[in-house]
Amino acid sequence: MLSKTLSGTPLGVDAIMVEVEVDLNVGLQYFNTVGLPEGAVKESKVRVQSAIKNSGYEVPPKRITVNLAPADVKKEGAAFDLPIAVGILAANQNVPLEAAAGFVMLGELSLTGEIKPVRGVLPVAVAVKKSGRKGLIVPRMNAGEAAVVKGLDVFPAESLIEVVKFLSGEQAIAPAGSGRAKPAESPAEYADDFLDVRGQEHVKRALEVAAAGGHNILMVGPPGSGKTMLARRIPSILPPMGFEESIQTTKVYSVAGLLRDGIPLVMQRPFRAPHHTISDVGLIGGGSVPRPGEVSLAHNGVLFLDELPEFGKNALEVLRQPIEDKDVTITRSQISLTFPANFMLVAAMNPCPCGYHGDPWHQCACSWQAVQKYRSRISGPLLDRIDIHVEVPPMRYGELCRGREGEPSAAIRTRVRVARELQLERFRKSRNVFCNAQMSPRLIRKHGSVDAAGAALLENVIDRLGMSARAHDRILKVACTIADLAGAGAIAPEHISEAIQYRTLDRNQNQ
Repeated sequence: MLSKTLSGTPLGVDAIMVEVEVDLNVGLQYFNTVGLPEGAVKESKVRVQSAIKNSGYEVPPKRITVNLAPADVKKEGAAFDLPIAVGILAANQNVPLEAAAGFVMLGELSLTGEIKPVRGVLPVAVAVKKSGRKGLIVPRMNAGEAAVVKGLDVFPAESLIEVVKFLSGEQAIAPAGSGRAKPAESPAEYADDFLDVRGQEHVKRALEVAAAGGHNILMVGPPGSGKTMLARRIPSILPPMGFEESIQTTKVYSVAGLLRDGIPLVMQRPFRAPHHTISDVGLIGGGSVPRPGEVSLAHNGVLFLDELPEFGKNALEVLRQPIEDKDVTITRSQISLTFPANFMLVAAMNPCPCGYHGDPWHQCACSWQAVQKYRSRISGPLLDRIDIHVEVPPMRYGELCRGREGEPSAAIRTRVRVARELQLERFRKSRNVFCNAQMSPRLIRKHGSVDAAGAALLENVIDRLGMSARAHDRILKVACTIADLAGAGAIAPEHISEAIQYRTLDRNQNQ
């Protein structure tokens, strides 16, 4: 007897449909799974047989062959347990064949027949919706995640018995309610707010400019000057995530298995802060079956690299491609996958190995050669890809204790949002360009034109400091953002002047 059920498997941040064929034949009792199954899929036979027996059904004493099609795509994870078990019961006439083939199913089975949550449900739900299938049966813990997809019937189940009775028409399962709440309509609550930050007004201004244009930023300052405190508050001034952005980010977290219980949709912009000991695979992604790395987990959010020179050379150099292309392609012998990586890079570093170079209250113990060697750990090509460099000086007691309270994040976010709306209007006819930081050289020439005074100022600075062509473009991008924040229709010399101030390391290395 042959039966067919349907399932799905993530492929990058998307998913493909998988047809699960189960054949029962006369012969020695044997269970074989084919179709490029990896370890967890091969082990499913033990979980499936125990779950069927402990649910009160009989495992037929026959030769059982399970085929997962398409056979040329590697299958991994335990999500095929439920469709395999239902396929065996359908082939043994415990479940109607037509009903078993009519639903897409995902779920890991315990030995008692309970259905456990799995990762990658959202990409599969999107694929099911596109395929026009009847509905999706998922573990109850994954129901909210799948219900985000509008127009899809999602049936949450807790046990194999419940699924069998549902498919047999003996018991109804109420579809999960739609989780499609637009993030922009939900008030975002941030634990960290710029209201807590006193002083450092010029640094907060630089962060506002970076947020308004989606620019990468590097903060340089001694230990305790507030670099990490400032960085953690950047998501609170970024514009709220749109629904499509939330779906994209949630798909990455779903594939990585990092969605928190009870939160089916990522509604706040991610903030990822990996330790400097992270490997290049952990940062970019990879593995035998490629998984998203930190750059993809920061998609549509912030990637914060504290103590930037302490990161491994390979880890820093592999950042260059995702910063430019906004995605990461990981190629293995059998598969090549692309993960999104459209993040805002925020980095922080000390000015020297001891951290006190240029500090008026601490003696620096580093030689000039040691300072240069320390800073040279960040390559010129990577530094060129960071639009804004800003110094974060140490705070004095009076600024900390008697300074006025900082401006709340909500007020800054309002200005940032207005600037972003101007940019969306500016680039409405440009594909995949949503903010000034994403402008190509052609768009820079089109929207970054300056008057004669601004051109003379820019020429003088570029020639005197020996800046690269990429640094020139970065200055124009930042100047365009400053003009947007000011509500100006064109870039003025004062906007260029402020943008030049945000190339601190270029000045220090070339003067």
